[in-house]
Amino acid sequence: MIEFLNLSKAYSASGTQAVRGLTLSIAPGEFLVLIGPSGSGKTTTLNMVNRLVEPDSGEIRIEGKNVLDSDPVMLRRSIGYVFQEAGLFPHMTVAENVAATPVLLGWDRPRIAARVTQLLDMVQLAGFESRFPQELSGGQRQRVALARALAARPPVLLLDEPFGALDPVTREAVAADVRAIHQRLGLTTLMVTHDMTEALLMADRIAVMADGQLVQVGSPRELVEHPADAFVAQLIETPRRRARALAETLRA
Repeated sequence: MIEFLNLSKAYSASGTQAVRGLTLSIAPGEFLVLIGPSGSGKTTTLNMVNRLVEPDSGEIRIEGKNVLDSDPVMLRRSIGYVFQEAGLFPHMTVAENVAATPVLLGWDRPRIAARVTQLLDMVQLAGFESRFPQELSGGQRQRVALARALAARPPVLLLDEPFGALDPVTREAVAADVRAIHQRLGLTTLMVTHDMTEALLMADRIAVMADGQLVQVGSPRELVEHPADAFVAQLIETPRRRARALAETLRA
């Protein structure tokens, strides 16, 4: 569904080689998580999919078509994208935010209304249609952002640190909703995070990046049982420490 073929990107202002010759395939319906420290190239990779960042070389294909041959505006309307901050339009109601892309695509009003109702029910916000973003909690805003990203039935969904601005309890609840919706829709999903615990819980496969390159790609079990090197092993150790600390707290 998504293919990165020898993809590279350097930022001329800083001289940073953000992504170096990345080749990776994501299967239809797969939930793949890109993880790595700040500066590893994961967000740059994500943003090249819908051409918020333009690659220097290589190809990105969605359903076999090179996105670099597409009109960037139309491409972005066809791809679901959820940011760390919900990024809702403050002057629009919840319903209007969710309807934004279908309106731009020229859907008729009954079709838009039916889709908004369906999605708000899916993200557990039925009855919130007339509220404005400032009247919602952080978790509710992120659920609206997810509904908006799904509104035009995109072939792929991109998630950029989607839970990073939420408190731990809300983060777990919204993450569970995202995973449940992914399983329900079978939507190909690419998520960026720096949190290995989150990656292990969410992903079908995890792609670890460092210095613009892939270090290891595998299932959560493969990474836990067979880390490729000390860097991956250190990333895996963080959720283990959290689990041990929780166990000790419960015993106390």
